[in-house]
Amino acid sequence: MDGRTLFRAFRDGGGGNGMSELVRLTGVTKVYQGGITGALNGMSVTVERGEFTAIMGPSGSGKSTMLNLVAGLDRPTSGTIAVGGTDLAKFSEAGLARFRRDHIGFVFQFFHLLPNLTALENVLIPAQLKGNPAPERARSLIDQLGITEIADRYPARLSGGQQQRVAIARALINSPTLLLADEPTGALDTHSGEQVMELLGQLHRDGQTILLVTHDAKLATRHAARVISVMDGKIVDDARLESPERAPSEVIRVRGEETSR
Repeated sequence: MDGRTLFRAFRDGGGGNGMSELVRLTGVTKVYQGGITGALNGMSVTVERGEFTAIMGPSGSGKSTMLNLVAGLDRPTSGTIAVGGTDLAKFSEAGLARFRRDHIGFVFQFFHLLPNLTALENVLIPAQLKGNPAPERARSLIDQLGITEIADRYPARLSGGQQQRVAIARALINSPTLLLADEPTGALDTHSGEQVMELLGQLHRDGQTILLVTHDAKLATRHAARVISVMDGKIVDDARLESPERAPSEVIRVRGEETSR
């Protein structure tokens, strides 16, 4: 599938596979070399366009593996993963790299900023790789995220919260269809973590689709509209919090039961 066809699939909501479906995992298993049990074990789930979905689970449950597979950073042992109606298995490694560049924004726990570049220069990296330098958009994102005053500082002179805001701006510079965030508050203090989650919530209200891995049930239920709980590579609970049938306290209770196993 060429780039123009892929763009149309994203634009039109998944090539006809669902009215607003953006991500679909079908029977996905991932077994790492030497593993007896899979990191994922037959997982099937869909994510709709415009959703803010949090994935929760204990360490080793498979939640980060799921995120890496959706990003095309890894390939499943079996099963299929479609994003924007396109099966990621159709892409070569170079094709997956272009797919990520054009359609995926990724926010990591430990920021991964280049220390020899300023905040603004870090934000610009994905746009430069795309061959479309966008200094005006980068400045606009930095302003939007409230870090205008640190645009010309190097990462070593930034707080953890400021570094994560720079990382979010970098993830958004190419206007990704899907924003993936892997424990974005894990390296932050409570106040900075809450600020980052508030920011992600605002991005969602502005229409951004977000798939978030987090260990913090209270943050997830406060900001995400849907919480998927994962245990031993399988989905054990899937709660849409905008529904009156599932209150955030119920999701936190389920999470507590998983952790105590």
